[in-house]
Amino acid sequence: MLADWGYWGLFLGSLLASTVVPFSADALIVGMLLAGGKPWLCFFTATAGNWLGGLTSFGIGWLGKWEWLERWFHVKRETLEKQKSKIDRWGVWLALLTWLPFVGDVFAVGLGFYRLTPWKCALFMLVGKAARFLVWMLIFGTPAAV
Repeated sequence: MLADWGYWGLFLGSLLASTVVPFSADALIVGMLLAGGKPWLCFFTATAGNWLGGLTSFGIGWLGKWEWLERWFHVKRETLEKQKSKIDRWGVWLALLTWLPFVGDVFAVGLGFYRLTPWKCALFMLVGKAARFLVWMLIFGTPAAV
């Protein structure tokens, strides 16, 4: 269905893939490129969608509260503090890895949950996600169009 929507489908699919919805933005951009999509337009579209999805996950984490995890999910405060020390160790650099399948979404939520600097996280997320889609564009985009 998203393929029928063209670039809007690529944007929406990339956005959803960067939230907790199990979806592959990689498959979408490669499919669009192989179908003759304009490489730079595919790159910018997929990057924008995936980045906004990552920011959404970050925002969801930002809204979370320690008390909720302790109360509703029975997560001990010691566990949260241990995770926080790991997040603090790597800081906003973890945002570069939010493009990774499965764990990237967890990183984005965690960065928000532990209240790391939003603009730095957003910038590093953008860099990491753009690098990922740039690689796909260079591999599967037509050489003359890139």
